[in-house]
Amino acid sequence: MNRCIKKVTIVPGCISCGSCEAICPKVFEVRDIAYVKKDSDPNECADDVFEAADMCPVNVIKVEEEE
Repeated sequence: MNRCIKKVTIVPGCISCGSCEAICPKVFEVRDIAYVKKDSDPNECADDVFEAADMCPVNVIKVEEEE
């Protein structure tokens, strides 16, 4: 079963490690902190989005799935 992403957010606390951008540059960008790119479609690379969230050392990437 494919997981469908409704929303991806970054909550306060990012340490700018860059792991999310390295794993999924289509969705994440690290400037001073990590951001979700405005026009990105996280469902195009959902597995990478979930991996980036799992690998975040401070757990600030929140992925909301469709029900």
